[in-house]
This record gives sequence, structure tokens and C-alpha cells, in this order.
Amino acid sequence: MSQSLVIAVDGPAASGKGTIASRLADHYGLPYLDTGLLYRAVGMGVLAQGGDLGDEAVAGQVAKALDPSGLSDDASLTTGEAGEAASRVASHPSVRAALLKLQRDFAAQAGGAVLDGRDIGTVIVPDAPAKLFVTASAEVRAERRWKQLTARGIEISYEDMLADIRKRDARDAGRDSAPMVQADDAILLDTTDMGIEAAFDAARRIVETARAKHGL
Repeated sequence: MSQSLVIAVDGPAASGKGTIASRLADHYGLPYLDTGLLYRAVGMGVLAQGGDLGDEAVAGQVAKALDPSGLSDDASLTTGEAGEAASRVASHPSVRAALLKLQRDFAAQAGGAVLDGRDIGTVIVPDAPAKLFVTASAEVRAERRWKQLTARGIEISYEDMLADIRKRDARDAGRDSAPMVQADDAILLDTTDMGIEAAFDAARRIVETARAKHGL
């Protein structure tokens, strides 16, 4: 893994990590995996079966049978419902275990890869040479997500969006299995006062520093 450019991008919902990770993948010509889509697909899969998101056995079976191809083209996975479902099923150890190998295999591709999520730098690829923890204030993240959803015609108040962001943060950071925390060797990137171009430039500089350090 040390000979490949593996970029781990972690952080809370609506921090900008997905956009930054995608831009980094394009910039370096690397394959990109939004691992949140895996958990969203599991959550929506449980709901499609009429199951309970709190039922670990059901969620674990859905995770084991998950086909990751085509997830980025599934618009239903971008909804607020999918995000809430993902946060619920991600707390189940059996779900995380089922998706672990899939994510590690993706990261092990020749030349490297870019992955974003909640536990990439701490659990999935702890030896990744480049690690970023992207965050922003809850208020700014709620505003970003609220604008995204309302632009799609989804009605939700900013206050409800902020409450949802805070609830998901608490759940993601407080779960027993692979909680969302900044890896000790990850570089913090706070995008609260940044536009996407400034955030991407800062992220690129972090990666370039890591490349120089590891001789990549």
C-alpha cells in the first residue's frame, strides 16, 4: 500500500469531503469510491424489504449481498432518507464487517485510489500515505445540504436539516463500531469559510506534502 497513492478522506456529512475526494481523484487520475453510497444502499435495501433499520441481522444480510456497481447512478441514494438510513445501519458491526473487504480491495488497486467516508483513515486503510479529515461547522453543513435538497424540490426547513446533521454527527461519532474520529496522522481541513476551489486547492496541497514525504 505504501507504494501506491491511496488518499483517505474522512469527515461528517456535508463537509465537502465527497466533492473534494472526487476532484482529487480526477486530478490524480485515480479510481474513486464514495463509501457512503455503500451504506446508503444497504439502508435503502433494508427499507425496500420492509425491514427495520435497527435489525442488525437483516442489515447484515443486505450488506453481504450488495452489488456496488452502478450505485453512483442511483438518484434515490442522494436523498435525506437514504442519508438517515445509512447512518442507522452503519452502527451495526456486521454491516461494517461485510463492507470492509470490498472497500479494502478497492483501495488496493495498482497505483492507488481515493476513498471517502467516516472511517477510511482509521479502519479501512490505516496505512494510507495521504489522509484528510474534512469538516465544517454544523450550521454551514446544514445550510449546504438544505440548499442541495431544496434545489431538487425536496421540502425541508433549515432548522430540521440542522437538527438532522447534529443527530447524525452524534450517532456517527458515538457508535461502538468504527466511530467517526480524525486519525492521528490525518490533516484537518476546515471548509467552513471556504468555497470549493479554495477547499480543493488546500486538499491538493495536503496530498502533495504527503506524496513528497512518502516519495510517491
